Amino acid sequence: MTAFFALATSLLWGLADFGGGLLTRRSPALTVVVVSQTIAAVVLGAIVLATGGWSEAGPRLWFAVAAGLAGPVAMLSFYKALALGPMGVVSPLATLSVAVPVGVGLVLGERPALVQVAGIAVAVAGVVLAGGPRLGGAAVERRTIGLTLVAALGFGAVFALIAEASTTVTGLFLALFVQRVTNVVAGGAALWLSTRRGAPALPEGGFRWSSLPALAFVGLADVAANGTYSVAAQHGPVTVAAVLASLYPVVTALAARGFLRERLRAIQAAGAGLALVGTLLLATG
Repeated sequence: MTAFFALATSLLWGLADFGGGLLTRRSPALTVVVVSQTIAAVVLGAIVLATGGWSEAGPRLWFAVAAGLAGPVAMLSFYKALALGPMGVVSPLATLSVAVPVGVGLVLGERPALVQVAGIAVAVAGVVLAGGPRLGGAAVERRTIGLTLVAALGFGAVFALIAEASTTVTGLFLALFVQRVTNVVAGGAALWLSTRRGAPALPEGGFRWSSLPALAFVGLADVAANGTYSVAAQHGPVTVAAVLASLYPVVTALAARGFLRERLRAIQAAGAGLALVGTLLLATG
């Protein structure tokens, strides 16, 4: 069950990143984040009301609030790093986020089997290679590296925090709702400050209502990914769930290949293959 839900997380996050990447080519990244997360918050609010999730309110929701604060910081740092530096460096470095939940799992006493340790090593190497790291070229600015590491830390913190935010299904709906509301508030404040400094909030020509379904997909896929990861982490070792859930860059690369006809570099294809081998080792261990 852990492997199934963790792999579902990778699929959902990979598709959400692919959709978000396409949308940010036409609209400001902050606007994409705020609108997509607002749609997700509205849907989750309706689910919480329908399921009586408010009865699950408790101290664990502070984990959801923390995840909601860490998420926008990670996203904005990641987008800024992509704007300043080469994607072939930024993308693989961001996958270091897996170190946070894996480290938390080890501190809490988890000890994966030898086969799973091998699977973790192979899968992480595959994910890094799937990002297509550059093996040469000009040096990357320290600011770009710093922003990428901040993004990785933030993404990893979301992994770890959301796994602690609930213990029941209805509680999970409430935790995800609180996380999304916090995302919207934090992202909305950042968007307001950005516009005060002269940055545009809308693309040239105004908001395209035709993009609303795509924005809804990105927001809801991101929510679903958080939910499936939480279930995966609750039903098995966090070390295994986190590594399998971190395979989303492979999904994004394959989606770009399938929909945009982007050609995978040899190093990316090799990384995807290694990620698959690592997944099999983790699932069978």
